[in-house]
Amino acid sequence: MIKAADMMIARRADTKARADFATWKMMAKLNGASSLPAEAQNFLVSYKALLNQMPESEATDATINLIYKAYYAQMGGAGSPPDVIAPSNGQMTGNVTAFKRPPTQSPKTAGVSGAKPRLPVALIFVCLVVVYVGLRYFVL
Repeated sequence: MIKAADMMIARRADTKARADFATWKMMAKLNGASSLPAEAQNFLVSYKALLNQMPESEATDATINLIYKAYYAQMGGAGSPPDVIAPSNGQMTGNVTAFKRPPTQSPKTAGVSGAKPRLPVALIFVCLVVVYVGLRYFVL
């Protein structure tokens, strides 16, 4: 029976293994494999050995599985690592929202009846000064 904590460790280890392998593979393509840690270089060597024996997709899956097992043990997983369902390479349909371009807005014309005319700030200020002066000198 697999505990929930072990399953969480398994998911984290699998995600980290997939991300690290993709990074290492890209660095190897860019001739930067020498700057990787020794453990990463060992996994890349085993990947190249597997490429000679099987197709690239199977070699990739086998290498990710090796990395996953190593990470599972490092993260404190108990026993043998449980099988984690690998994400499909197809199009995701779960929480993915398709991008939709917002509808184009027609430019508003000056003669639209529903639009409120806006007074400039200076005009409002002048009106307030006139009211203040009028109240100050003519009423008091």
